[in-house]
Amino acid sequence: MDWKILDSNYVYQDRWFRARADKCLLPDGRIMEPYYVIELPDWTNMIIITKDEKMVLVRQYRHAKGSDTLELPGGILEDGEEPIESAIREMREETGYVSTEVEFLFKISPNPAINNNTAYFFLATNAEKLAETSFDPYEDLVVETYGKAELLKLLEQNALQHGVQLGAIYRAMIRLGWLKV
Repeated sequence: MDWKILDSNYVYQDRWFRARADKCLLPDGRIMEPYYVIELPDWTNMIIITKDEKMVLVRQYRHAKGSDTLELPGGILEDGEEPIESAIREMREETGYVSTEVEFLFKISPNPAINNNTAYFFLATNAEKLAETSFDPYEDLVVETYGKAELLKLLEQNALQHGVQLGAIYRAMIRLGWLKV
């Protein structure tokens, strides 16, 4: 079922992403042209649960959506960085929380139809606020914590809008025993 790339040209590239147009030979002999692929960097997100069993989220303005969003802390993997290192770094930088109890949840292709990147999700438990935040340029985050009942209410109200992160939040809630399946 694999497609063979016959030709590939970048139609746009900058420091944030690259877009390419591929000419592909399909298994049945047809040619698909152009097939656009957006190359994005891999990223990590950390689901943080405090010692008093609250989930740590960040509120930030998302220009593409045109409003504030409530999300998991996370960010792009730096060159040579392992996903778990990135998730721990982002947890500390964006929230000031630290934890020695971090586990891998899963990795996923956020939009495999047009993107080539991977998102990695981790769960940190018994986290404590021990560090100062250290935001990247252009980051303006507000750290918020929510107990189980508050989080369930937010989910029912569609207050969390990041589709890929929602799956990770539900998975963590099941793992923590906050939801029964």
